[in-house]
Amino acid sequence: MSLEDKLYPLLKVYDSVPSGVKSFLGAAYRMLPEKWKWGEGYSKFKRLNRELLDWDEEDIREYQLKQIRSTLLRAQNSCPWYQNAFSQAGFRPEKVISLEDLAAAPLLEKRDIQEHLEEFVSTEYSASSRLYITTGGSTGVPVGFYLEKGVSRPKEQAFLEAMWQRVGWQTGARLVLVRGHVTTQSSSGRIHSYDATRNWLLMSSAHLTDERMPEYLERIEAFKPDFLHAYPSAALQIAQYLERSRQSWRTPLKALLCGSERLNLPQKKMLERVFGCQVYRWYGHSERAVLAGEGASTPLFYFWPTYGYTELGPPDEEGYQEVIATSFHNHVMPLIRYRTGDYVKVATADYPHELPWLAATEIAGREQEFLVSATGRRISLTMFNMHDEVFDNLYAVQFYQKEPGVAEFHYKPTPQFSASQLDSIRAGVQKKLGDDFEVSFKAVEETQKTTRGKHRWLVSELDLIGEGEQQENVDKPEK
Repeated sequence: MSLEDKLYPLLKVYDSVPSGVKSFLGAAYRMLPEKWKWGEGYSKFKRLNRELLDWDEEDIREYQLKQIRSTLLRAQNSCPWYQNAFSQAGFRPEKVISLEDLAAAPLLEKRDIQEHLEEFVSTEYSASSRLYITTGGSTGVPVGFYLEKGVSRPKEQAFLEAMWQRVGWQTGARLVLVRGHVTTQSSSGRIHSYDATRNWLLMSSAHLTDERMPEYLERIEAFKPDFLHAYPSAALQIAQYLERSRQSWRTPLKALLCGSERLNLPQKKMLERVFGCQVYRWYGHSERAVLAGEGASTPLFYFWPTYGYTELGPPDEEGYQEVIATSFHNHVMPLIRYRTGDYVKVATADYPHELPWLAATEIAGREQEFLVSATGRRISLTMFNMHDEVFDNLYAVQFYQKEPGVAEFHYKPTPQFSASQLDSIRAGVQKKLGDDFEVSFKAVEETQKTTRGKHRWLVSELDLIGEGEQQENVDKPEK
């Protein structure tokens, strides 16, 4: 197991020590070899990513079929839910001899995991082999699942680095992150902290008001980062402030890294103009079954064929298809034909392709949505993509807002939900919102949906639409 996995349970202890001790320990940790920190799996996946570039289509299909068969057989042999689902569907994993045969397996819905989580866990692995994670995804439907220690986190790191290398990433790069890190619950509190383990500056994405923006710019300029890693919504707020105040971005960057929210091409071009560097976009989810990133010179999203297997649902009237993903390498809890709820528009064959992989021109995932505080701060809904047990035993969560600084938190409980959980939910939500927000909590039988029946993270009566922003709750991007 990697040091990252071994030390992860001690993160809260590390965060609580004095800053001087934290800086000393972090600097010492930073000097360790990457393979020590991330383990053998990290080196294996880095090697796989290098070899993939020399593979032809047949090599890729062979690798994917091998991984799919391994995942199916493990699920059949050790995961009760799949044993039952395969039996009811008359699906036999040992009969899968081509990629196309996977289509006979039953689809997996998020509610299946919500209601039967422990039945998805492999009986071949002990509890110490798995890491519990939760996500609200792009829809506000909380799902808890398990990742494999020593595999899932090193794999993610190796694949992220392989994508970022397309825009100049190197080990040891200095990053400024503006991605939901909670620096304080005070609306007037500090906006940054320092991660000594990686030499990264972590900045709040919830204090980007005009009054605080000069402080952001000053801190970033003093840190001299190689990359700015930001929610698209945060990067757009900085860019729009610079244009409104007739200022120029003064910190040279190798690239701007934008993930976790949808960023369309006009917005991307606007950010590239303001920040004077390439903007790099990618798409993935916490379940670690699908990952796609832009090429080095084309704006297409290329799906990594060695990360997981991606199928696409039937196209709708606009040509969008749902992403259906099968995980590779996570033996403690495989996901097979998992309906992600995200939609893509596939690039046609006549579009110039940089890589011979499945590619999309657009991905409709999490939109840029905000709650607005009493002091005018904008809190991105992406911040509520909790990775702990706060939203356990809830089918869905949704914010409703009609005035700044006041919101209702609607939740749809499962039969396992206990009223005693409300205290931890209140604490988790309030920590993200801060002290200039009043929030009430209400159990509901159903949350509001879009006209197409998709769950909405936010129902807002506030008018937040501005240049470069998208605030409407829609199923798919506008043409």
